[in-house]
Amino acid sequence: MSAYPAALATDIVTDSGFQLSLRPIRPDDAALLERFHQRLSSQSIYKRYFSLHPVLSEHELRYLTEVDYVTRFAYVVEYLGELIGVGRFDRIPETSVAEVAFIVSDEFHHLGIGLMLLERLADVAWSLGITTFCAETQADNRSMMGVFLASGFVVKTRMEDEIISARFSIEPTEASRASRARHSRVPHEVVNEEEAR
Repeated sequence: MSAYPAALATDIVTDSGFQLSLRPIRPDDAALLERFHQRLSSQSIYKRYFSLHPVLSEHELRYLTEVDYVTRFAYVVEYLGELIGVGRFDRIPETSVAEVAFIVSDEFHHLGIGLMLLERLADVAWSLGITTFCAETQADNRSMMGVFLASGFVVKTRMEDEIISARFSIEPTEASRASRARHSRVPHEVVNEEEAR
């Protein structure tokens, strides 16, 4: 395992004003990840895992939190001490392609968190020599496809048996830079949930 990349930790602000913490995952995040998973709706779990998967096993928790930060990398998003989003990539051995996935707590959907995760995962992956992301999602998972399409990357898709396979270069483009510029904000005072409403 490579050294923990603490320098990648940062604050992000959603379009609605939530200040969130973004950082690479750590092995001691297992309990936080378990609680995060338990709060997810069955629909969100099904879209992420393609099955009803209400409980993560100890083996899964270790696998998901113990990454090497080179071939396997994950970011977590925190709000008020709890995880509200996770994004990760896993490099396909001996290639410059990585599989990407992310999931956000139901109450934080549609705030741009998935797009922020994708952009920052792409930054890390590109710096490590990964040039392409791929992913599989269910045909009705419009949110995930919406994130890919909003990123400014050129996404190629094919569908088979109601599963969409997406593949796209993560080389920064004028469109991807413009997408990021539209929602990038400098963190300021924390906005609590009541104020955001």
